[in-house]
This record gives sequence, structure tokens and C-alpha cells, in this order.
Amino acid sequence: MNNNDVLRRLRYALNMNDRTMIEIFKISGYTLTSEELKGILKKEEEEGYIQCTNDMMELFLDGFITYKRGKQEPRPGQPAPKKEVLSNNVIFKKLRIALALRGEEVLEIMRLADKRVSSSELSAIFRQKGHRNYKSCGDRYIRNFLKGLTIKYRG
Repeated sequence: MNNNDVLRRLRYALNMNDRTMIEIFKISGYTLTSEELKGILKKEEEEGYIQCTNDMMELFLDGFITYKRGKQEPRPGQPAPKKEVLSNNVIFKKLRIALALRGEEVLEIMRLADKRVSSSELSAIFRQKGHRNYKSCGDRYIRNFLKGLTIKYRG
């Protein structure tokens, strides 16, 4: 799945309008016009398509976390978070954080999309990349998660 597809599906699942999407980008410090947003939300074969880069997607996800959960001030002496290379695992983690979902809730969302995932398999997806039990998150996990979100929030 490309970043544009993830944004389109997330927008539909959570019923976000243009103003909300632009506000989320703005929270993370990225100024996006309405025309640029329309280009990002188009499919590749459509005229005016704009590719959503990994940097843009990461800014959106960080803004989405702040939009849903509020700004979190770093504690004194707390190290700055390490920047991870954007992958399906990182996208999945950030969506889970933004929506304040616990493991059982993620499993239920996956069940709504008719995808059976064990809690240990889900735990492996959320681990750090170097961990011995780390598992790479494939496109179908993200696709099924977004499908489950759509069913949960849109019926």
C-alpha cells in the first residue's frame, strides 16, 4: 500500500473532511493547501495526482496523534524519541497510539475485517525492529486494520 492509499482509507474510515486533514498537517508544521490535499487524495491514474512522500505521511501521523491526544511536552531529562524509518509497522503503531487503542481493541478491529490475528502476532508487529520477536507488518495487515476501522466507525 502506498501512503496516498492509507490516507484515503483513513480519511474515509474516520469520516474526516478537508479542513480536518489540513488542520492535522498544520499541527505538525506542514502547510498544505486545499488543492494539494485534493491531489494527494487522488488515485495514481487520475490527473493532478500528487504522491504523498514518507516525510509527508510521517508529519500527518504525528499531527494526527497530537490532534487526537493533545500536545505532550517532553519531561526534563527525557531523551528525544528516535526517528524510525517509515514502514507499515510504524504507520500501524502511530495509528494505534493516535486512536488510543489497546491490544484487545486492535484484535477486535481486525476481527471486524474477518482477519484473525493472535495477540502474540500483534505484539511482534509492535516490537522494535532489532528485537528477536519482531515481525514485519505486511500491506494486508494495514489494509485489514483500515477496513476494520471503517466497519467500526462507519457501520
